[in-house]
Amino acid sequence: MKIALGADHAGVEAKDRLASRLAEAGHEVEDCGTHGGESVDYPDYALAVARRVAAGTAERGILVCGTGIGMCIAANKVPGVRAAKCNDPAEAELCRQHNDANVLCLGARVLDPTVLDELARTFLETPFEGGRHERRVAKMMDAETSRSG
Repeated sequence: MKIALGADHAGVEAKDRLASRLAEAGHEVEDCGTHGGESVDYPDYALAVARRVAAGTAERGILVCGTGIGMCIAANKVPGVRAAKCNDPAEAELCRQHNDANVLCLGARVLDPTVLDELARTFLETPFEGGRHERRVAKMMDAETSRSG
């Protein structure tokens, strides 16, 4: 699977570790930055990853910042993206099964590195259930193009 990764300065070390783990697992990884510890603006990296996922040049995206919240808000501004901020494996599994989430947002300052690995693995391995959830996802996606929201 092709995965776009992005992080701000708070998440760069976790992103780099995830990139290595994902490549070892056979995934194609596109690292959208950042690449150092200097302060950067997280929306730049969230939007870079989200746009790749929305365009279909990456199947999924993973974003890492201090808490995962800012990245999630920014990524969800891109039409076609369903970003989810997850803190435990059940959330990572359910966001895929029920919401067909295509971008995972993680907090490097609030989660242990082994938990980050588990969340990424769960997110990438869990399929969308479809069925009754398709109708619900379609309603969310229709809201992007509806004037009334």
